[in-house]
Amino acid sequence: MNSILPTEDGFTGLEAAIVLIAFVVVAAVFSYVVLGAGFFTTQKAQETIYKGVEQSTTNIQLIGNVYGLSNETTKGISEVRFSLGLAPGASASDLTKLKIVFSTPAITPVMLSWTNATASETAFTAKVNGAGDVVSSIDSSQQVEIDFLTEYVPATTRMNIEIRPAVGAALPFSKTTPATISGTSLLY
Repeated sequence: MNSILPTEDGFTGLEAAIVLIAFVVVAAVFSYVVLGAGFFTTQKAQETIYKGVEQSTTNIQLIGNVYGLSNETTKGISEVRFSLGLAPGASASDLTKLKIVFSTPAITPVMLSWTNATASETAFTAKVNGAGDVVSSIDSSQQVEIDFLTEYVPATTRMNIEIRPAVGAALPFSKTTPATISGTSLLY
């Protein structure tokens, strides 16, 4: 006769199913965490790329010539004037956050800030097309004339000017005063 002996065959299959389910749950949680981290990293990388492109491109452009003005031509020029515009398709720019650095071999670098009063040796003004009231911003359809005063810069002296917008790359350029200074001199 057959005797009924207790066996654990059924429990072994049940234990295997529980272990399998546990592995599947752990794998699902792990994959969710990995995918979430991947999406987060991708989003941050995209933001970094967009910010880098925005910072690396300059929206400010020098338009036309740079002029030196003088009220005493024997001493040199005492005022610098030039026009700025924005690159095509650029968004408006806040001139109140714009900085201009001016230097010569004899003049240590001077940081100029925007002012709505009159130009000085520490502040510049910006007027649309050189006339009218001082403006605090520029859009793509405008040109502004930048004007600032400086210590007298004698003839044949190299000047370094760097325009630093709040967003975007700086625009450095150098100009030299002519050998003969007049009331209004073209700087080359």
